[in-house]
Amino acid sequence: MSEKVLMKGNEALAEAAIRAGCRHFFGYPITPQTELAAYMAKRMPKIGGVYLQAESEVAAINMVYGASAAGVRVMTSSSSPGISLKAEGISYLIGADLPALIVNVQRGAPGLGGIQPSQADYWMATRANGHGDGHVLVFAPSTVQEMCDYASLAFALGDKYRMPAMILADGLLGQMMEPVELPEAITPEDLPLKPWAACGHKNRREHNTVNSLFLVAQELEDSVIEREQRYAKIKAEEQRAELVLTDDADIIVVAFGAAARIARSAIKLVREQGIKAGLVRPITLWPYPKDSIANLLPQAKAFLTVELSCGQMVEDVRLTVNGKVPVNFFGHTGGIVPTPAEVAEAIRMTDKGEQFSLLPYKSKLIATEGGPK
Repeated sequence: MSEKVLMKGNEALAEAAIRAGCRHFFGYPITPQTELAAYMAKRMPKIGGVYLQAESEVAAINMVYGASAAGVRVMTSSSSPGISLKAEGISYLIGADLPALIVNVQRGAPGLGGIQPSQADYWMATRANGHGDGHVLVFAPSTVQEMCDYASLAFALGDKYRMPAMILADGLLGQMMEPVELPEAITPEDLPLKPWAACGHKNRREHNTVNSLFLVAQELEDSVIEREQRYAKIKAEEQRAELVLTDDADIIVVAFGAAARIARSAIKLVREQGIKAGLVRPITLWPYPKDSIANLLPQAKAFLTVELSCGQMVEDVRLTVNGKVPVNFFGHTGGIVPTPAEVAEAIRMTDKGEQFSLLPYKSKLIATEGGPK
């Protein structure tokens, strides 16, 4: 049965994965996701599962590949530079049509950066999780409860579509504590069999080969096209977003994850001043919920995206809006989290008809070059 407890985001996600039937975890420590791996190290031996700290991120993702090929629910977690190291293995998972859960608790800036919250891995998650034509499902929680809920959803949809799924969180969500209702537990025996898995003939299955190598060009193209057709179905059926106060809104704020929490407070502030602002919170970053944005175009004066980056998701909003109304951007980077007052000021500027792409600099809003004209 379900139960409600106070948990840290990293640990809630780990427990939810276990309750979703995951018994195999392979990873490598890096802050700010280390608590997730530590929780798995403590829990897995007690429930007959496997926890292994690999010698590197590269080794960990290849262990995930092997376990998934055998048909089990398996996961790994890391933070930004660790996910970069896993990129080759993620592409192999995509090419072999293997489901797995990959958790990225993002940290700020390129290189080593810092351990503060960031959303600067958006492009990597939605555009370049490995080489070749391929995608992973990407979910963006904004609460500890959603860190828990999306673990189960990611496993389920990954199995359904035979592809990896990623939970794209950040240091804020990973480290914060909130009440969370944990789901009822299922066991691996409760899960449907995977007839494609390479796990021997114990179930009198056909001989299976798990592979992503095609030496005949036409066979490779057929494989890629089949996957693209699957992606088209996912885009049509699996877009997810939350709409907040959009019924009468003409200024539409778009924000995901931790930034959406701040945007909610900012919208409340400006509505008290008579500005009709609403929020679109993308839950799936791939497939991107463009329909939720497109449906608001007839009533929108302008859009404003708020991100913990120099502006990445804003490009998906601009692609969807297609020049019909202005799309502004406001954000912080390097691990700094915007305040509701800063976001409220960006909303007020948008409501006045100003067009900008803004990053705070020395506590002032300074327009950067390259913004929309």
